[in-house]
Amino acid sequence: MQMTLRPIGHVRSPYKVPKDAPRQGRLSDTVSEIVIDDAYAPGLRDLDAKKHLIVLSWFDRADRSALVATPPGSRADHGVFATRSPNRPNPIGLCVVDVIGINGTVITVRGLDSIDGTPVLDIKPYSREIDCAG
Repeated sequence: MQMTLRPIGHVRSPYKVPKDAPRQGRLSDTVSEIVIDDAYAPGLRDLDAKKHLIVLSWFDRADRSALVATPPGSRADHGVFATRSPNRPNPIGLCVVDVIGINGTVITVRGLDSIDGTPVLDIKPYSREIDCAG
């Protein structure tokens, strides 16, 4: 099976290398921007009514050969699918962010864990009723 992913934009972030980024963006107050390619601008319609977004990105600088990881605070290795490590066979990043504002095709957000230049694959509205498992 062949899959083709096309980024819809990229991240502008103060994080320049992977070690700069927080382990969990949601726990950070850092402000970043998601720059959407002009071709996808119509997809932003009504997004300004959303307070939180789910951002799916491609961690293009991740180690795709990693199958085990040691989570922070743990001394033991775990299978990568039991962790939130960015290093994994298909390095898809998932982060819930706060929307600060939207100006044209630039979405300013708080709490994104992506480094500068990270390709953005998709954006979805966060729904407390659907996305909260608790």
